Amino acid sequence: MPMAGSPIYRRVLLKISGEALMGSRDYGLDTETLNRIAGEVATVHGQGCEVCLVIGGGNIFRGIKGAAEGMDRAQADHIGMLATVMNALAMQSALEKKSINTRVLSAIPMQAVCEPYIRRRAIRHMEKGRVVIFAAGTGNPFFTTDTAAALRASEMKCNALLKGTQVDGVYTADPKKDPTATRFPRLSYLEVLARDLRVMDASAVALARENRIPILIFSIHAAGSFADVVCGRGRHTIISDEE
Repeated sequence: MPMAGSPIYRRVLLKISGEALMGSRDYGLDTETLNRIAGEVATVHGQGCEVCLVIGGGNIFRGIKGAAEGMDRAQADHIGMLATVMNALAMQSALEKKSINTRVLSAIPMQAVCEPYIRRRAIRHMEKGRVVIFAAGTGNPFFTTDTAAALRASEMKCNALLKGTQVDGVYTADPKKDPTATRFPRLSYLEVLARDLRVMDASAVALARENRIPILIFSIHAAGSFADVVCGRGRHTIISDEE
Protein backbone atom coordinates (compact mmCIF):
# COMPACT_ATOMS: atom_id res chain seq x y z
CA MET A 1 0.00 0.00 0.00
CA PRO A 2 1.24 3.55 -0.71
CA MET A 3 2.19 5.74 2.20
CA ALA A 4 -0.32 8.33 3.37
CA GLY A 5 -0.01 11.40 1.22
CA SER A 6 1.54 9.58 -1.75
CA PRO A 7 -0.27 9.17 -5.10
CA ILE A 8 -2.16 5.92 -5.65
CA TYR A 9 -2.10 6.50 -9.42
CA ARG A 10 1.11 6.54 -11.45
CA ARG A 11 -0.22 8.41 -14.49
CA VAL A 12 -3.36 10.54 -14.59
CA LEU A 13 -5.24 12.78 -16.99
CA LEU A 14 -6.91 15.88 -15.57
CA LYS A 15 -9.88 17.21 -17.52
CA ILE A 16 -11.09 20.71 -16.70
CA SER A 17 -13.59 22.88 -18.49
CA GLY A 18 -12.71 26.19 -19.99
CA GLU A 19 -15.29 27.74 -17.66
CA ALA A 20 -13.19 26.62 -14.69
CA LEU A 21 -10.54 29.12 -15.79
CA MET A 22 -12.93 32.08 -15.74
CA GLY A 23 -12.97 32.50 -11.97
CA SER A 24 -15.57 35.19 -11.25
CA ARG A 25 -15.31 36.63 -14.76
CA ASP A 26 -18.08 36.33 -17.34
CA TYR A 27 -15.68 35.03 -20.00
CA GLY A 28 -11.98 34.68 -20.76
CA LEU A 29 -9.18 33.77 -18.37
CA ASP A 30 -8.80 34.72 -14.72
CA THR A 31 -5.06 34.83 -14.00
CA GLU A 32 -5.45 34.04 -10.30
CA THR A 33 -7.57 30.96 -11.02
CA LEU A 34 -5.20 29.83 -13.77
CA ASN A 35 -2.19 30.11 -11.46
CA ARG A 36 -3.98 28.30 -8.61
CA ILE A 37 -4.86 25.33 -10.82
CA ALA A 38 -1.33 25.32 -12.25
CA GLY A 39 -0.05 25.20 -8.67
CA GLU A 40 -2.20 22.16 -7.93
CA VAL A 41 -0.91 20.42 -11.05
CA ALA A 42 2.65 21.27 -9.98
CA THR A 43 2.00 19.79 -6.53
CA VAL A 44 0.77 16.47 -7.95
CA HIS A 45 3.63 16.40 -10.46
CA GLY A 46 6.08 17.03 -7.61
CA GLN A 47 4.74 13.95 -5.82
CA GLY A 48 6.04 11.79 -8.66
CA CYS A 49 2.81 11.39 -10.61
CA GLU A 50 2.88 11.67 -14.40
CA VAL A 51 0.27 14.25 -15.39
CA CYS A 52 -1.45 15.20 -18.64
CA LEU A 53 -4.33 17.60 -19.17
CA VAL A 54 -7.26 18.31 -21.47
CA ILE A 55 -8.81 21.76 -21.12
CA GLY A 56 -12.10 22.81 -22.69
CA GLY A 57 -12.68 26.06 -24.52
CA GLY A 58 -16.07 27.15 -23.20
CA ASN A 59 -14.66 30.27 -21.57
CA ILE A 60 -13.84 31.54 -25.05
CA PHE A 61 -16.23 29.78 -27.42
CA ARG A 62 -18.77 26.95 -27.29
CA GLY A 63 -19.33 25.09 -30.53
CA ILE A 64 -22.82 23.84 -29.67
CA LYS A 65 -23.95 27.34 -28.73
CA GLY A 66 -22.56 28.67 -32.00
CA ALA A 67 -24.41 25.97 -33.91
CA ALA A 68 -27.63 26.80 -32.05
CA GLU A 69 -27.27 30.42 -33.15
CA GLY A 70 -27.12 29.45 -36.81
CA MET A 71 -23.44 28.71 -37.42
CA ASP A 72 -22.51 25.45 -39.14
CA ARG A 73 -21.79 22.92 -36.36
CA ALA A 74 -18.55 21.64 -37.85
CA GLN A 75 -17.27 25.18 -38.33
CA ALA A 76 -18.31 26.13 -34.79
CA ASP A 77 -16.56 23.08 -33.36
CA HIS A 78 -13.34 23.97 -35.16
CA ILE A 79 -13.49 27.45 -33.62
CA GLY A 80 -13.97 25.77 -30.24
CA MET A 81 -10.90 23.60 -30.85
CA LEU A 82 -8.81 26.71 -31.45
CA ALA A 83 -10.11 28.10 -28.16
CA THR A 84 -8.74 25.04 -26.36
CA VAL A 85 -5.31 25.73 -27.86
CA MET A 86 -5.42 29.24 -26.39
CA ASN A 87 -6.25 27.83 -22.95
CA ALA A 88 -3.54 25.18 -23.27
CA LEU A 89 -0.90 27.78 -24.08
CA ALA A 90 -2.02 29.88 -21.11
CA MET A 91 -1.76 26.87 -18.79
CA GLN A 92 1.65 26.02 -20.23
CA SER A 93 2.86 29.52 -19.41
CA ALA A 94 1.50 29.28 -15.85
CA LEU A 95 3.15 25.90 -15.29
CA GLU A 96 6.50 26.97 -16.71
CA LYS A 97 6.52 29.94 -14.33
CA LYS A 98 6.47 27.27 -11.61
CA SER A 99 9.48 25.56 -13.24
CA ILE A 100 7.43 22.65 -14.60
CA ASN A 101 8.56 21.49 -18.06
CA THR A 102 5.41 21.44 -20.16
CA ARG A 103 4.50 20.52 -23.72
CA VAL A 104 1.35 21.40 -25.65
CA LEU A 105 0.36 18.83 -28.29
CA SER A 106 -2.41 19.83 -30.67
CA ALA A 107 -4.65 17.51 -32.67
CA ILE A 108 -4.74 20.28 -35.29
CA PRO A 109 -1.16 20.87 -36.46
CA MET A 110 0.11 24.40 -35.78
CA GLN A 111 3.85 23.96 -35.37
CA ALA A 112 4.53 27.65 -34.86
CA VAL A 113 2.98 27.54 -31.37
CA CYS A 114 2.88 23.87 -30.28
CA GLU A 115 3.74 20.32 -31.28
CA PRO A 116 1.46 18.11 -33.38
CA TYR A 117 -0.13 15.26 -31.44
CA ILE A 118 1.88 12.05 -31.81
CA ARG A 119 1.02 9.35 -29.29
CA ARG A 120 4.52 7.95 -28.78
CA ARG A 121 5.99 11.43 -28.44
CA ALA A 122 3.40 12.32 -25.81
CA ILE A 123 4.18 9.18 -23.81
CA ARG A 124 7.89 9.94 -24.04
CA HIS A 125 7.35 13.48 -22.76
CA MET A 126 5.59 12.14 -19.68
CA GLU A 127 8.24 9.50 -19.10
CA LYS A 128 10.77 12.35 -19.07
CA GLY A 129 8.80 14.10 -16.35
CA ARG A 130 7.06 16.70 -18.47
CA VAL A 131 3.44 17.74 -18.07
CA VAL A 132 1.60 17.27 -21.37
CA ILE A 133 -1.42 19.37 -22.36
CA PHE A 134 -3.57 17.97 -25.17
CA ALA A 135 -5.21 20.70 -27.24
CA ALA A 136 -7.77 20.91 -30.05
CA GLY A 137 -9.90 18.05 -28.76
CA THR A 138 -9.82 14.99 -30.98
CA GLY A 139 -9.20 17.17 -34.03
CA ASN A 140 -12.67 16.30 -35.33
CA PRO A 141 -15.98 18.17 -35.05
CA PHE A 142 -18.97 16.66 -33.20
CA PHE A 143 -16.72 15.29 -30.42
CA THR A 144 -16.49 17.10 -27.08
CA THR A 145 -13.41 17.61 -24.95
CA ASP A 146 -14.84 15.02 -22.54
CA THR A 147 -14.53 12.44 -25.29
CA ALA A 148 -11.07 13.79 -26.15
CA ALA A 149 -10.06 13.34 -22.49
CA ALA A 150 -11.22 9.72 -22.42
CA LEU A 151 -9.49 9.07 -25.74
CA ARG A 152 -6.16 10.57 -24.64
CA ALA A 153 -6.35 8.82 -21.25
CA SER A 154 -6.81 5.54 -23.11
CA GLU A 155 -3.97 6.24 -25.54
CA MET A 156 -1.62 7.30 -22.72
CA LYS A 157 -2.59 4.22 -20.67
CA CYS A 158 -3.53 6.44 -17.73
CA ASN A 159 -4.44 4.84 -14.43
CA ALA A 160 -7.25 7.34 -13.85
CA LEU A 161 -9.20 10.13 -15.53
CA LEU A 162 -9.97 12.98 -13.16
CA LYS A 163 -12.62 15.54 -14.04
CA GLY A 164 -12.57 18.79 -12.09
CA THR A 165 -16.11 20.21 -11.97
CA GLN A 166 -18.15 22.86 -10.16
CA VAL A 167 -19.16 20.41 -7.39
CA ASP A 168 -17.37 17.74 -5.35
CA GLY A 169 -18.77 14.66 -7.03
CA VAL A 170 -21.87 13.23 -8.70
CA TYR A 171 -25.16 14.02 -6.97
CA THR A 172 -28.74 12.73 -7.22
CA ALA A 173 -29.70 16.26 -8.34
CA ASP A 174 -28.04 19.63 -8.74
CA PRO A 175 -26.88 20.40 -5.17
CA LYS A 176 -26.93 24.12 -5.93
CA LYS A 177 -30.65 23.92 -6.66
CA ASP A 178 -31.78 21.00 -4.49
CA PRO A 179 -30.58 21.03 -0.84
CA THR A 180 -31.72 17.41 -0.42
CA ALA A 181 -29.38 16.15 -3.15
CA THR A 182 -26.93 13.50 -1.97
CA ARG A 183 -23.51 12.64 -3.33
CA PHE A 184 -22.70 9.22 -4.72
CA PRO A 185 -19.36 8.00 -3.31
CA ARG A 186 -19.13 5.38 -6.05
CA LEU A 187 -20.95 4.50 -9.27
CA SER A 188 -20.50 1.97 -12.04
CA TYR A 189 -20.13 3.10 -15.64
CA LEU A 190 -23.46 1.48 -16.50
CA GLU A 191 -25.24 3.27 -13.64
CA VAL A 192 -23.99 6.60 -14.97
CA LEU A 193 -25.28 5.76 -18.44
CA ALA A 194 -28.57 4.22 -17.28
CA ARG A 195 -29.39 7.13 -14.95
CA ASP A 196 -28.31 9.64 -17.62
CA LEU A 197 -26.32 11.49 -14.96
CA ARG A 198 -24.41 13.49 -17.59
CA VAL A 199 -21.21 13.86 -15.60
CA MET A 200 -19.43 13.19 -18.89
CA ASP A 201 -20.60 12.46 -22.40
CA ALA A 202 -21.90 8.92 -22.89
CA SER A 203 -19.18 8.27 -25.46
CA ALA A 204 -16.50 9.32 -22.95
CA VAL A 205 -17.93 7.07 -20.22
CA ALA A 206 -18.19 4.13 -22.64
CA LEU A 207 -14.60 4.61 -23.79
CA ALA A 208 -13.33 4.75 -20.20
CA ARG A 209 -15.32 1.60 -19.39
CA GLU A 210 -13.93 -0.26 -22.38
CA ASN A 211 -10.37 0.57 -21.30
CA ARG A 212 -10.99 0.07 -17.55
CA ILE A 213 -10.01 3.62 -16.63
CA PRO A 214 -11.71 4.86 -13.44
CA ILE A 215 -13.27 8.33 -13.66
CA LEU A 216 -12.97 10.50 -10.55
CA ILE A 217 -15.25 13.52 -10.27
CA PHE A 218 -14.21 16.27 -7.82
CA SER A 219 -14.42 20.01 -7.31
CA ILE A 220 -11.71 21.95 -9.11
CA HIS A 221 -12.49 24.96 -6.90
CA ALA A 222 -11.56 23.34 -3.58
CA ALA A 223 -7.95 24.14 -2.70
CA GLY A 224 -5.75 21.03 -2.72
CA SER A 225 -8.52 18.83 -4.09
CA PHE A 226 -6.55 17.50 -7.07
CA ALA A 227 -3.71 16.25 -4.87
CA ASP A 228 -6.19 14.84 -2.34
CA VAL A 229 -8.07 12.80 -4.94
CA VAL A 230 -4.86 11.51 -6.55
CA CYS A 231 -3.85 10.30 -3.09
CA GLY A 232 -7.23 8.66 -2.48
CA ARG A 233 -8.50 11.32 -0.09
CA GLY A 234 -11.03 14.12 -0.18
CA ARG A 235 -14.62 14.35 -1.38
CA HIS A 236 -15.17 12.87 -4.81
CA THR A 237 -17.14 10.27 -6.73
CA ILE A 238 -15.34 7.36 -8.38
CA ILE A 239 -16.87 5.75 -11.44
CA SER A 240 -15.60 2.25 -12.18
CA ASP A 241 -16.68 -1.39 -12.28
CA GLU A 242 -14.68 -2.26 -9.18
CA GLU A 243 -16.44 -2.65 -5.86
